[in-house]
Amino acid sequence: MKEILNYINGELKPAKSSSRLDVFDPSKGTVYAQAPDSGRQDVQEAIDAANKAFDIWSNYSIDRRSRMLHRIADLIEENQEELALAESKDNGKPVWLANKVDIPRASQNIRFFANAITQYSTEAYDMVELKAINYTLRQPLGVVAAISPWNLPLYLFTWKIAPALAAGNTVVAKPSEITPMTAFLFSELCIKAGLPNGVLNIVHGYGDKVGEAMTTNVLTKAISFTGSTKVGGHIAKVAAERFKKVSLEMGGKNPNIIFADCDYDEMLKVTLRSSFTNQGQICLCGSRILIEKTIYKKFRDDFVEKAKQLKVGIPIDPNSKISAVVSKGHMEKILSYIEKAKEEGGVVLCGGQRVKMEGEYSEGWYISPTIIEGLDQNCKVNQEEIFGPVVTIMPFENEAEAITIANSTEYGLSATVWTENQSKSQRVSRALNAGIVWINTWLLRDLRTPFGGVKNSGMGREGGYHALNFFTELKNVCIKYN
Repeated sequence: MKEILNYINGELKPAKSSSRLDVFDPSKGTVYAQAPDSGRQDVQEAIDAANKAFDIWSNYSIDRRSRMLHRIADLIEENQEELALAESKDNGKPVWLANKVDIPRASQNIRFFANAITQYSTEAYDMVELKAINYTLRQPLGVVAAISPWNLPLYLFTWKIAPALAAGNTVVAKPSEITPMTAFLFSELCIKAGLPNGVLNIVHGYGDKVGEAMTTNVLTKAISFTGSTKVGGHIAKVAAERFKKVSLEMGGKNPNIIFADCDYDEMLKVTLRSSFTNQGQICLCGSRILIEKTIYKKFRDDFVEKAKQLKVGIPIDPNSKISAVVSKGHMEKILSYIEKAKEEGGVVLCGGQRVKMEGEYSEGWYISPTIIEGLDQNCKVNQEEIFGPVVTIMPFENEAEAITIANSTEYGLSATVWTENQSKSQRVSRALNAGIVWINTWLLRDLRTPFGGVKNSGMGREGGYHALNFFTELKNVCIKYN
């Protein structure tokens, strides 16, 4: 049984209460580790350590902070195989996917902001006639809170802490209690890299105890959260009452709009990936596929055939395209939505059931890739985030109808548009209520660009200088001279 520990003030330690929570291997449905069931006292210790370390870290030169972050990125790359295996075991995803996407992106996140902070600049304004000059400073906030989700554990964990640390803040972070392992391994790498005590603190446990204590504490100056819209809404209220800066990346019900004039073969290949990568457990997956009526039947038949060919298998099998979903409760939620789709008049074209593996994996939480047609755009299954290997397909008559259907949910995170008509792509992109629009591609990310959603999908933007701006406060200094 692997023991996971908190990382507070440079030390690995259990919760003060000694309470622990079980961590499951989704591929087998069994407990394989235990993590601290931390509480308010653990969070306070972490925040006090971060507050004490702030004076030291914030006064490091930019070059020194950058070198430290590069050292941590180096260690991630040196330990990639171990981290990928741990991520797979903790989350249920295929090992090859963790090796190809999750762990490389974690090191890229840290390296990107290690470089970005060295190019971060401010402005000066000369008042010649008045013999004065203004210049601006971007200064770190102090202690900041980072709360990350379970779907891309280390990938999104580092996406939050890297810009915060690069900008000179100290951090108290909470990974998901469902997938805490790689955050724990990351804490060991930070110790090995020589990160000063208290600069980063990682507290494991449940959101209603650890997350609540982090976000309500008077010493935390900003909150960066990725997770459900419900929890994000609560954090927004807490932050508003205490005048804290807040960045929220929440749910999505993303449309994938396919016009008849698309590059059909490329579209089909990428749509399969955008539907089912990571078991559909990516906030950017296209879960509502809208197809122009003239090619609807061809697409439906081809898409179903391709989905049936996706191998549902154990994470260590390099041929597995779909592996376990993250938890038993999440599996049951996904299956309940499939049953709801049937009640709402939907037809399951493929999948729709739990898949049983053999031997030690027989109790794992696997669901076959599922495609549903015949649902109205306003039904529950087309309005609520399922976050699993389940997509709906719907025909549309024209551009205007496609936009109406695409914008019909409370979410607005991302959208994908497939067309070879440049003018059409620009018209549709402007009309979509989404923070991110991909044209003829999906999940092609430049880390310099803003990332975030509109409506119930989020508030604020992450990525590039947008993240550094969030984790700093702008100050103007005016000098009068003779």
